[in-house]
Amino acid sequence: MRVLAIGAHPDDIEIACSGTLAKCVKRGDTVIVCHVSSGNLGHVVIPPDELRVIRANEAKKAGSLAGIEVLCAGFDDLEIFDNNKEARDKIVDIIKYANPDFIITHDPNDYMPDHTAVSRLVFDASFTATLPNYKSKYSEPAKLVPIYYMDTLAGVDFNPTEYVDISNEIDLKLQMLECHESQVVWMRDHDGIDFPDMVKTCSRYRGYQCGAEYAEGFKQCNVYLKGTTKRLLP
Repeated sequence: MRVLAIGAHPDDIEIACSGTLAKCVKRGDTVIVCHVSSGNLGHVVIPPDELRVIRANEAKKAGSLAGIEVLCAGFDDLEIFDNNKEARDKIVDIIKYANPDFIITHDPNDYMPDHTAVSRLVFDASFTATLPNYKSKYSEPAKLVPIYYMDTLAGVDFNPTEYVDISNEIDLKLQMLECHESQVVWMRDHDGIDFPDMVKTCSRYRGYQCGAEYAEGFKQCNVYLKGTTKRLLP
């Protein structure tokens, strides 16, 4: 199976679904992660041009721990918004390149503009990529596949319909998150926030909901032709 996870910023996937992706790799799946924006505005002190490079390297390092290919769509923070054809076409190309059997992305009601814009962008591009006569970098159309929305930050206003037991992957999930030092260290030292502990706590809470030690929660995008009778999540 082939899996594509698309997040807004370089650490979003580690926060919400990296345990699931690591589990996909373990069962033999090819897993590709794409962060649409560079995360260049994600620091108070480090300037955007410098931070862009740092965060790209952090994302690559995190993906390598789990055997995941990491891509960047090449946009900067807050450059993603509705009716952005350039962004849609870039995600069309990424979907065609990945040729996934299912896609994971942000929930449409997440907490910040880049997240909600990427959610809509993926929804639009996943349909556009299936059209044989829509011109893009790759000539072959993509399959129309299910989309799973990953948890919101801290699980706010998100009620999962599916769970993945990540009890055996929780340590790897946290190691991947710790690779994003530009975010994690700053929050610990200057904001007094232990972000990995928050992520672990949320995974524990999702575990309580489904009878696992640790879990990640998802909601399937329930629209025409995106349903399936198969269990695709691991």
